[in-house]
Amino acid sequence: MSKYRIYEPGERQAALERRRLRKMARTAHGYVRGNTRHFYEWLGQMPDLALPETPPIWICGDCHIENLGALAGSDGSIAVQIRDFDQSVIGHPGHDLIRLCLSLASAARSSDLSGTVTARMVEEVVRNYALALARGRRDEVPKAPELVEATQRCAFDRSWKHLAKDRLKHKTPSIEPGKKFWPMAAEERTAVVALFAQPAIRDLVLKLHRREAETRIEVVDAAYWVKGCSSLELLRYAAIIEIRDGGKAPSYALFDIKEAEAPIAPAARPEAMPNDPAKRVVAGARALSPILGERMATGRVMDRPMFVRELLPQDLKIEVDQFASKSALGVAGYLAYVVGDSHGRLMDAEARKDWRRTVRQRGTAEIDAPDWLWKSVVAMSGRHEAAYLDHCCAHDLIYRH
Repeated sequence: MSKYRIYEPGERQAALERRRLRKMARTAHGYVRGNTRHFYEWLGQMPDLALPETPPIWICGDCHIENLGALAGSDGSIAVQIRDFDQSVIGHPGHDLIRLCLSLASAARSSDLSGTVTARMVEEVVRNYALALARGRRDEVPKAPELVEATQRCAFDRSWKHLAKDRLKHKTPSIEPGKKFWPMAAEERTAVVALFAQPAIRDLVLKLHRREAETRIEVVDAAYWVKGCSSLELLRYAAIIEIRDGGKAPSYALFDIKEAEAPIAPAARPEAMPNDPAKRVVAGARALSPILGERMATGRVMDRPMFVRELLPQDLKIEVDQFASKSALGVAGYLAYVVGDSHGRLMDAEARKDWRRTVRQRGTAEIDAPDWLWKSVVAMSGRHEAAYLDHCCAHDLIYRH
């Protein structure tokens, strides 16, 4: 029996909201992660922080530290790329830069680093993002800092047993109810089983596992997945799929099934994006992180738009529990390069050149970063700090007493 309270479908919403509010109260960085809506609302209320003009491209839309990490390609390669696209839109690349810098600043604050270190982190972001836009020689790529290297080394050695143990807490192909997994309603289970019979999803499984059309695919277990922060109110399921080909021993795969909604991030060209929210998410992934996008497809569960992706053992987010000054600068620069490389692939040579010049333009502040970026980070850090303290008083203290 689980030591955690397990909620039935009818109890979920209230329990999820309590969990979301408490999760956001734990750290200033956690508040920034879970507060995408206010990030864009507050940014829009600051007309003096207007972004410079540049052609719109696909952006992550929620480009914080933990939305980047190690991802495995179908060829066995591993790369650090953007790994979350719920808010992906065709928009302004500056939004990703501001969001990344704010995330780094809040992580530095949670690690009790000085404001000087935060300013240097923003400078590292600008320098390495611009370096990626230059599309220079591969020997100019910044060396991965120890935190990132450790994530990559760990990813290389992982197998299904590691995935099952980490995600499911045991090595067998089953999902045990507990803190992360709650029971599904009968109609939900039926809908998830039907999802893997939909042609797009079945084709994805066959393609990823290099199987023939007659291969048998069966959902052997599934559960409601309590995961994330800002998206806790959306439907999300974990499903274990058995793949059986003739008399061979079966193999297993773990799939993440998540509801998509209209984006919070402002779109510059909504007419150029798919109307279906799930298809928009997959399109953003395929544009910015192809090795993840190729593992994704869309379907419907109870007539709600869902995107589906296979989770591989090598998929690991970058965990930032505690920053030191040196590691903070290295991580900031490296992640900025990753984002700049993703953005740069979507621009033609002239657009890259112009945007790089804009990003490298030094402002009036005593910092090697453009005014619009530095002032945005300072202003948004202040807004989030004040709102975080209010949030803690309104929610965390109430739940403790």
